[in-house]
Amino acid sequence: CIFSIFLFSFYRKSLSRSSVRSRMSLKSPKAYNSLQKGAVIWDPKPLQVKKIFEVLKKGLNEYLEAHQAELDYLSGRHKDTKRNSRLSSPSLSPLQKQIRSVERYIRKLEFHISKVEELYEAYCIQCRLRDGATNMKHAFSLSPSTKASRESLVELCKNFQECTEDMCFIEGALEVHLGEFHLKMKGLVGFARLCPGDQYEVFVRLGRQKWRLKGKIETDDSQTWDEEEKIFIPNLHEKFEIKVTELRGLATILVGVVTCDSINFFTTKPQAIIVDITELGTIKLQLEVLW
Repeated sequence: CIFSIFLFSFYRKSLSRSSVRSRMSLKSPKAYNSLQKGAVIWDPKPLQVKKIFEVLKKGLNEYLEAHQAELDYLSGRHKDTKRNSRLSSPSLSPLQKQIRSVERYIRKLEFHISKVEELYEAYCIQCRLRDGATNMKHAFSLSPSTKASRESLVELCKNFQECTEDMCFIEGALEVHLGEFHLKMKGLVGFARLCPGDQYEVFVRLGRQKWRLKGKIETDDSQTWDEEEKIFIPNLHEKFEIKVTELRGLATILVGVVTCDSINFFTTKPQAIIVDITELGTIKLQLEVLW
């Protein structure tokens, strides 16, 4: 019993210190579009956050390696130019300006990666403390009810809520570092299902972000769309929802609704996405995603 009280006291102090640290490091109100103080706290999703963190870090490192290779190439060219040139200009050459620009971008990428790692480390600490509070709540609930145990349970519930809130704030801060998805409409693929004169509406949604566009099948089987590009801000928890309807005069006929996970989009190369709109795949939607 004495050991349990000592353990709880130590745990409470460590939790309090860590919670204060997390709030001090997450002060900027601009960083959290998803959550503000006093808002309803949702349930954190540690497994989903871990998946996003891993692909995000991998994608950022891909960009870093690509720009480092570009810097090495430009530096090699600059050395050859200096070696072959007898006259040296006091001003920066276009090649030197390009090198400095790439160097600045590399520093920004390195800072970006370090910030993402810092946020995820803080998130993992709060997650472990939250799990610890859950386990201790369960242990105290099995022990005989006393005034001390009831007070401990109240304190543990408070600490659990603080950890939950801190995790949600860190999730909001991490979303700020996810970048942008540039979606390009490539058209519908349907073989015999698509006929000249057919008109379709495509509705793409990611959380509160929406993209609605209309297209028509021309007589030469080409397609014209009233909008071809849209920028979406990635979200930790939401998936892309795609809905396609066929327009026939004043009537609309639902072709299909599908969801698409964005976890594979965090890469340097444009991703060609072909989604089956109908169950049999007779009509597909083709998009290109660039992160």
